[in-house]
Amino acid sequence: MKTVHVLYGKDGIDLRVPDDTQVLKGEDATPLPEPDRAVARCLENPIGTPPLRELVRNRKPETVAITISDITRPVPNKAFLPGILSALNDAGVDDSQIVIIIGTGMHRPSTPDERELLLGAIESRVEVDDHIADSPDTLATVSEDPPVRINRRFAEADFRIVTGLIEPHFMAGFSGGRKGVCPALVDLQTIRRFHGYTTLNHPHVDNGVLDDNPCHEISLQVARAVGVDFLFNVAITPDRRLAGIYCGDLEQAHAAGCGEVARWTTVEIDKPFDFVVTCGGGFPLDETFYQTVKGMVSAIPALHKKSTLLTVSNCGEGLGSPEYAELMLQWDNDWKGFLRELASRPDQTHKDQWEFQMQAKVLQLIGQNNLWLVSDGIDPETQQHIAVNPILGGAGAGERAQSAIDEFISADLYAPMAVIPDGPYTMIRRRK
Repeated sequence: MKTVHVLYGKDGIDLRVPDDTQVLKGEDATPLPEPDRAVARCLENPIGTPPLRELVRNRKPETVAITISDITRPVPNKAFLPGILSALNDAGVDDSQIVIIIGTGMHRPSTPDERELLLGAIESRVEVDDHIADSPDTLATVSEDPPVRINRRFAEADFRIVTGLIEPHFMAGFSGGRKGVCPALVDLQTIRRFHGYTTLNHPHVDNGVLDDNPCHEISLQVARAVGVDFLFNVAITPDRRLAGIYCGDLEQAHAAGCGEVARWTTVEIDKPFDFVVTCGGGFPLDETFYQTVKGMVSAIPALHKKSTLLTVSNCGEGLGSPEYAELMLQWDNDWKGFLRELASRPDQTHKDQWEFQMQAKVLQLIGQNNLWLVSDGIDPETQQHIAVNPILGGAGAGERAQSAIDEFISADLYAPMAVIPDGPYTMIRRRK
């Protein structure tokens, strides 16, 4: 037997698996040496644009808006925001002219503790504001056909900077780039179109796929309509340090980052496995079951119709938004009925329905009985009504997950097995 460390909450868990179990893990990106200098160097040598200082000096903006990801993304803002602020200051922009907007999309606003994690001392330097997608007074119209409304502070700023993290994304191909605008800063109607039933049914809505991916195309169209003056995206190591910086032109810099992240995170397999262990990505991503679905869906290439998928995810905040929790409990494991309902009203999109639709892609392949879940954060009663097969008991998550693995092995010692220790941060591809 060998031990594999799997992301779970803040500390992870160690699981023992047979020696011939395949560990599906991408190439470990190496941290950038002297990250402060790397940030400064990239700001002076961006992709597809003049240096940030030059852009700002020429534009002479009265207001600058910088958008960052919310707490659900492990973006090391403290490693690069000081460099961006320094460049703005050198170009004549005072801290009082700058607002940082937390791109919440449809997530809840940030708590004080989360702002501390996101920004630290930076919050005392500049104004910080949360985007609120359902607050009409805080939105501005940037397109009538299709209708798009976006955070007013960002849309009306004289200079707009988008930051974020590039990683595999189970709907949009990759995160980062245009997603720092849509869905991060847009209104409910636009998010619903971005996550609509028909959009998510498209075959190119998948990890690592940008070409002909409607999620990517809708997001990019919105970002173009708004206008992004400078992109600052990063890639990170497993311990959340800077591994790559891709800044400059919205599309060129993002494309460069996606290519490098794809190389780091892609794992090729010859065939699917009978038993697969994955995770929700660890803290902060696995704080809700809503985000945990990403790890489930990302494992699909490693599964066949009779596979068992064991997902371990902390879910310290429970299911997710009130609307999502209500949706899951309303359907009470009837995921087939839920899909029929969606198909009967493809033009109507209720908040957070898309995550259940994505979970249903796994259920359509392996069924609920073979979709195992280990979680300490969701109460046992609730786990029995969210279209999974919960692994319950008095022990902690690590012990319950190990017992589930041992039970499977005892029934079929020679079954092909795999572990995806980084969950949704790994792209799995079948060799052709």
